[in-house]
Amino acid sequence: MGAGLSGLASESDGGSCSSSSILIRGPGLDDVPESCVSSIFMHLDPPQICKLAVLNKTFHGASLNDFLWESKLPSNYHFLVQEVLHENPHNLSKKDIFARLTQPNYFDAGTKQAWLDKISGKICLLVSYRALTITGIDDRRYWSHISSEESRFHTIAYLQQIWWFEVVGEIEFQFPAGSYSLFFRLQLGKATKKFGRRVCNLDQVHGWDTKPVRFQLSTSNGHRASSEYYLQDRGSWVLYYVGEIVVESPNTPLKIKFSMTQIDCTHTKGGVCLDSVLICPTEFREKLNPNLSFCS
Repeated sequence: MGAGLSGLASESDGGSCSSSSILIRGPGLDDVPESCVSSIFMHLDPPQICKLAVLNKTFHGASLNDFLWESKLPSNYHFLVQEVLHENPHNLSKKDIFARLTQPNYFDAGTKQAWLDKISGKICLLVSYRALTITGIDDRRYWSHISSEESRFHTIAYLQQIWWFEVVGEIEFQFPAGSYSLFFRLQLGKATKKFGRRVCNLDQVHGWDTKPVRFQLSTSNGHRASSEYYLQDRGSWVLYYVGEIVVESPNTPLKIKFSMTQIDCTHTKGGVCLDSVLICPTEFREKLNPNLSFCS
Protein backbone atom coordinates (compact mmCIF):
# COMPACT_ATOMS: atom_id res chain seq x y z
CA MET A 1 0.00 0.00 0.00
CA GLY A 2 2.86 2.32 0.85
CA ALA A 3 4.47 1.65 -2.52
CA GLY A 4 1.22 2.48 -4.32
CA LEU A 5 0.89 5.88 -2.60
CA SER A 6 4.52 6.75 -3.25
CA GLY A 7 4.11 5.82 -6.90
CA LEU A 8 1.11 8.18 -7.27
CA ALA A 9 3.11 10.92 -5.68
CA SER A 10 6.06 10.35 -7.99
CA GLU A 11 3.81 10.42 -11.07
CA SER A 12 2.33 13.71 -9.97
CA ASP A 13 5.72 15.20 -9.18
CA GLY A 14 7.19 14.04 -12.46
CA GLY A 15 4.52 15.75 -14.51
CA SER A 16 3.13 12.49 -15.97
CA CYS A 17 -0.64 12.10 -16.01
CA SER A 18 -2.84 9.09 -15.48
CA SER A 19 -6.55 8.62 -14.96
CA SER A 20 -5.97 7.72 -11.33
CA SER A 21 -4.20 11.05 -10.65
CA ILE A 22 -6.80 13.40 -12.17
CA LEU A 23 -8.88 15.20 -9.52
CA ILE A 24 -12.24 16.42 -10.84
CA ARG A 25 -13.53 19.54 -9.05
CA GLY A 26 -17.23 19.48 -8.20
CA PRO A 27 -19.61 22.47 -8.56
CA GLY A 28 -18.83 25.40 -6.23
CA LEU A 29 -20.28 28.78 -5.33
CA ASP A 30 -18.61 30.30 -8.39
CA ASP A 31 -20.71 28.06 -10.62
CA VAL A 32 -24.07 29.29 -9.34
CA PRO A 33 -25.66 31.58 -11.96
CA GLU A 34 -25.65 35.23 -10.96
CA SER A 35 -29.40 35.49 -11.58
CA CYS A 36 -30.03 32.68 -9.08
CA VAL A 37 -27.88 34.39 -6.46
CA SER A 38 -29.80 37.64 -6.99
CA SER A 39 -33.08 35.77 -6.52
CA ILE A 40 -31.80 34.38 -3.22
CA PHE A 41 -30.62 37.84 -2.15
CA MET A 42 -34.18 39.11 -2.61
CA HIS A 43 -35.09 37.25 0.60
CA LEU A 44 -32.22 38.71 2.66
CA ASP A 45 -31.90 42.09 4.32
CA PRO A 46 -29.31 44.60 3.02
CA PRO A 47 -26.63 44.01 5.72
CA GLN A 48 -26.73 40.27 4.97
CA ILE A 49 -26.40 40.94 1.23
CA CYS A 50 -23.34 43.14 1.78
CA LYS A 51 -21.65 40.45 3.89
CA LEU A 52 -22.19 37.76 1.25
CA ALA A 53 -21.11 40.03 -1.60
CA VAL A 54 -17.44 39.63 -0.63
CA LEU A 55 -17.42 35.84 -1.03
CA ASN A 56 -16.65 35.79 -4.77
CA LYS A 57 -17.16 37.61 -8.06
CA THR A 58 -20.53 35.99 -8.73
CA PHE A 59 -21.96 37.07 -5.39
CA HIS A 60 -20.47 40.53 -5.82
CA GLY A 61 -22.01 40.90 -9.26
CA ALA A 62 -25.39 39.69 -8.01
CA SER A 63 -25.28 42.24 -5.20
CA LEU A 64 -25.13 45.09 -7.72
CA ASN A 65 -28.31 44.28 -9.64
CA ASP A 66 -30.76 47.17 -9.79
CA PHE A 67 -33.86 44.99 -9.50
CA LEU A 68 -32.50 43.60 -6.22
CA TRP A 69 -31.98 46.99 -4.56
CA GLU A 70 -35.18 48.44 -5.97
CA SER A 71 -37.03 45.76 -4.00
CA LYS A 72 -35.36 47.08 -0.82
CA LEU A 73 -36.28 50.72 -1.46
CA PRO A 74 -39.57 52.29 -0.34
CA SER A 75 -42.17 52.91 -3.03
CA ASN A 76 -41.58 56.68 -2.81
CA TYR A 77 -37.83 56.54 -3.42
CA HIS A 78 -38.09 58.76 -6.52
CA PHE A 79 -39.55 61.50 -4.32
CA LEU A 80 -36.84 61.00 -1.69
CA VAL A 81 -34.01 61.19 -4.22
CA GLN A 82 -35.38 64.40 -5.71
CA GLU A 83 -36.52 66.19 -2.54
CA VAL A 84 -34.00 64.92 0.01
CA LEU A 85 -30.87 64.11 -2.02
CA HIS A 86 -31.61 66.74 -4.71
CA GLU A 87 -30.54 64.28 -7.38
CA ASN A 88 -32.05 62.73 -10.49
CA PRO A 89 -32.95 59.11 -9.62
CA HIS A 90 -32.06 58.01 -13.16
CA ASN A 91 -28.45 59.10 -12.64
CA LEU A 92 -27.83 56.78 -9.69
CA SER A 93 -27.77 53.02 -9.32
CA LYS A 94 -30.39 51.57 -7.01
CA LYS A 95 -27.68 50.38 -4.62
CA ASP A 96 -26.19 53.88 -4.45
CA ILE A 97 -29.65 55.30 -3.77
CA PHE A 98 -30.18 52.86 -0.92
CA ALA A 99 -26.74 53.54 0.55
CA ARG A 100 -27.18 57.31 0.46
CA LEU A 101 -30.72 57.28 1.84
CA THR A 102 -29.69 55.18 4.85
CA GLN A 103 -27.44 58.06 5.91
CA PRO A 104 -29.00 61.00 7.80
CA ASN A 105 -29.82 63.51 5.05
CA TYR A 106 -30.60 67.15 5.83
CA PHE A 107 -33.03 69.09 3.66
CA ASP A 108 -35.33 72.13 3.74
CA ALA A 109 -32.50 74.50 4.69
CA GLY A 110 -31.15 72.00 7.22
CA THR A 111 -34.31 72.02 9.39
CA LYS A 112 -35.37 68.46 8.53
CA GLN A 113 -33.64 65.12 8.30
CA ALA A 114 -34.75 61.92 6.58
CA TRP A 115 -33.20 58.45 6.43
CA LEU A 116 -34.06 54.82 5.74
CA ASP A 117 -33.72 52.07 8.28
CA LYS A 118 -30.81 49.90 7.08
CA ILE A 119 -32.65 46.61 7.60
CA SER A 120 -36.26 47.30 6.66
CA GLY A 121 -35.75 50.21 4.27
CA LYS A 122 -38.54 52.14 5.98
CA ILE A 123 -38.52 55.93 6.21
CA CYS A 124 -37.93 58.04 9.33
CA LEU A 125 -38.27 61.81 9.53
CA LEU A 126 -36.91 64.31 12.06
CA VAL A 127 -38.03 67.95 12.24
CA SER A 128 -35.91 70.54 14.04
CA TYR A 129 -37.53 73.03 16.42
CA ARG A 130 -36.36 75.71 13.97
CA ALA A 131 -39.05 74.52 11.55
CA LEU A 132 -41.77 75.01 14.19
CA THR A 133 -43.79 78.03 15.29
CA ILE A 134 -43.02 78.68 18.97
CA THR A 135 -44.63 81.40 21.06
CA GLY A 136 -41.96 83.89 22.18
CA ILE A 137 -39.07 82.09 20.48
CA ASP A 138 -37.46 85.38 19.38
CA ASP A 139 -37.71 86.98 22.82
CA ARG A 140 -34.59 86.31 24.91
CA ARG A 141 -36.59 86.81 28.10
CA TYR A 142 -38.28 83.49 27.36
CA TRP A 143 -36.21 81.34 25.00
CA SER A 144 -32.55 80.87 24.11
CA HIS A 145 -30.80 78.85 21.41
CA ILE A 146 -28.14 76.51 22.79
CA SER A 147 -25.47 74.54 20.92
CA SER A 148 -25.75 70.87 21.82
CA GLU A 149 -23.93 67.68 20.88
CA GLU A 150 -27.08 65.82 21.96
CA SER A 151 -29.09 67.07 18.99
CA ARG A 152 -28.79 65.87 15.41
CA PHE A 153 -29.28 69.51 14.43
CA HIS A 154 -26.56 70.63 16.89
CA THR A 155 -28.85 73.29 18.42
CA ILE A 156 -31.77 73.11 20.85
CA ALA A 157 -34.23 75.66 22.22
CA TYR A 158 -34.24 76.26 25.98
CA LEU A 159 -37.19 77.86 27.77
CA GLN A 160 -36.36 79.92 30.85
CA GLN A 161 -39.93 80.87 31.80
CA ILE A 162 -43.22 81.68 30.08
CA TRP A 163 -46.95 81.91 30.81
CA TRP A 164 -48.29 80.75 27.44
CA PHE A 165 -46.46 77.65 26.18
CA GLU A 166 -47.36 76.76 22.59
CA VAL A 167 -45.41 74.93 19.87
CA VAL A 168 -47.03 74.27 16.49
CA GLY A 169 -45.67 72.55 13.38
CA GLU A 170 -46.83 71.51 9.93
CA ILE A 171 -45.12 69.43 7.25
CA GLU A 172 -46.05 68.01 3.86
CA PHE A 173 -44.31 64.79 2.87
CA GLN A 174 -44.81 61.65 0.82
CA PHE A 175 -44.89 58.47 2.91
CA PRO A 176 -45.26 54.87 1.77
CA ALA A 177 -48.47 53.21 2.95
CA GLY A 178 -48.38 52.17 6.59
CA SER A 179 -48.71 53.36 10.16
CA TYR A 180 -46.36 55.95 11.66
CA SER A 181 -45.91 57.36 15.17
CA LEU A 182 -45.17 60.98 16.04
CA PHE A 183 -43.12 62.11 19.05
CA PHE A 184 -41.83 65.35 20.59
CA ARG A 185 -38.26 65.10 21.95
CA LEU A 186 -37.97 67.10 25.19
CA GLN A 187 -35.77 67.34 28.26
CA LEU A 188 -36.39 68.95 31.62
CA GLY A 189 -33.23 70.81 32.63
CA LYS A 190 -30.25 72.22 30.76
CA ALA A 191 -27.34 69.83 30.22
CA THR A 192 -23.71 70.96 30.21
CA LYS A 193 -20.34 69.27 30.59
CA LYS A 194 -18.01 69.85 33.52
CA PHE A 195 -14.66 68.11 33.68
CA GLY A 196 -15.82 65.81 30.89
CA ARG A 197 -18.97 64.72 32.73
CA ARG A 198 -22.56 65.48 31.78
CA VAL A 199 -24.32 67.70 34.34
CA CYS A 200 -27.93 68.83 34.09
CA ASN A 201 -29.01 72.10 35.71
CA LEU A 202 -32.57 71.80 37.03
CA ASP A 203 -32.83 75.19 38.76
CA GLN A 204 -35.37 76.65 36.34
CA VAL A 205 -37.57 73.57 36.00
CA HIS A 206 -41.06 74.42 37.27
CA GLY A 207 -44.75 74.42 36.40
CA TRP A 208 -44.92 71.12 34.50
CA ASP A 209 -46.47 69.17 37.37
CA THR A 210 -49.33 71.63 37.86
CA LYS A 211 -51.19 70.99 34.61
CA PRO A 212 -50.47 68.44 31.87
CA VAL A 213 -49.06 69.36 28.48
CA ARG A 214 -51.47 68.60 25.64
CA PHE A 215 -50.11 67.06 22.42
CA GLN A 216 -52.20 66.90 19.24
CA LEU A 217 -51.89 65.93 15.58
CA SER A 218 -54.15 65.95 12.54
CA THR A 219 -53.59 64.91 8.93
CA SER A 220 -55.02 65.93 5.57
CA ASN A 221 -56.54 62.44 5.17
CA GLY A 222 -58.71 62.92 8.26
CA HIS A 223 -56.76 61.22 11.06
CA ARG A 224 -56.57 62.90 14.48
CA ALA A 225 -54.88 62.00 17.74
CA SER A 226 -54.10 63.62 21.08
CA SER A 227 -52.41 62.81 24.37
CA GLU A 228 -51.59 64.53 27.66
CA TYR A 229 -48.58 64.20 29.96
CA TYR A 230 -47.22 65.78 33.08
CA LEU A 231 -43.55 66.43 32.34
CA GLN A 232 -41.79 64.71 35.22
CA ASP A 233 -38.60 62.99 34.01
CA ARG A 234 -35.75 65.36 34.76
CA GLY A 235 -32.26 65.47 33.33
CA SER A 236 -32.72 63.13 30.35
CA TRP A 237 -34.28 63.25 26.91
CA VAL A 238 -37.78 61.82 26.56
CA LEU A 239 -39.80 61.02 23.43
CA TYR A 240 -43.39 62.03 24.21
CA TYR A 241 -45.78 60.00 22.09
CA VAL A 242 -48.50 62.04 20.39
CA GLY A 243 -50.36 59.53 18.24
CA GLU A 244 -50.59 57.49 15.07
CA ILE A 245 -50.53 58.62 11.44
CA VAL A 246 -52.12 56.16 9.01
CA VAL A 247 -51.08 56.48 5.37
CA GLU A 248 -53.51 54.73 3.06
CA SER A 249 -52.64 56.36 -0.28
CA PRO A 250 -48.92 55.87 -0.89
CA ASN A 251 -46.83 58.42 -2.75
CA THR A 252 -49.44 61.15 -2.28
CA PRO A 253 -48.39 64.31 -0.40
CA LEU A 254 -49.72 64.19 3.16
CA LYS A 255 -50.05 67.27 5.36
CA ILE A 256 -49.46 66.72 9.06
CA LYS A 257 -50.18 69.34 11.72
CA PHE A 258 -48.95 68.82 15.27
CA SER A 259 -48.79 70.86 18.44
CA MET A 260 -47.73 70.93 22.08
CA THR A 261 -49.46 73.35 24.45
CA GLN A 262 -49.77 74.28 28.10
CA ILE A 263 -51.68 77.55 28.01
CA ASP A 264 -53.07 77.78 31.54
CA CYS A 265 -51.98 81.31 32.45
CA THR A 266 -52.50 80.85 36.19
CA HIS A 267 -48.87 79.84 36.53
CA THR A 268 -45.54 80.05 34.69
CA LYS A 269 -43.55 77.11 33.48
CA GLY A 270 -39.92 76.79 32.43
CA GLY A 271 -36.66 74.87 32.39
CA VAL A 272 -37.43 72.68 29.37
CA CYS A 273 -35.33 71.93 26.27
CA LEU A 274 -37.02 71.35 22.92
CA ASP A 275 -35.07 69.53 20.23
CA SER A 276 -37.24 68.05 17.50
CA VAL A 277 -40.27 66.08 16.34
CA LEU A 278 -39.77 62.48 15.22
CA ILE A 279 -41.99 60.55 12.79
CA CYS A 280 -41.14 56.86 12.35
CA PRO A 281 -42.86 53.56 11.53
CA THR A 282 -45.07 52.43 14.41
CA GLU A 283 -43.27 49.09 14.55
CA PHE A 284 -40.12 50.92 15.68
CA ARG A 285 -41.72 52.09 18.94
CA GLU A 286 -40.41 49.11 20.89
CA LYS A 287 -36.78 49.86 20.03
CA LEU A 288 -36.92 53.65 20.25
CA ASN A 289 -34.12 55.31 22.16
CA PRO A 290 -34.56 58.95 23.25
CA ASN A 291 -30.98 59.56 22.11
CA LEU A 292 -32.11 58.51 18.59
CA SER A 293 -29.39 55.86 18.45
CA PHE A 294 -31.91 53.33 17.13
CA CYS A 295 -31.52 54.78 13.66
CA SER A 296 -27.75 55.04 13.47
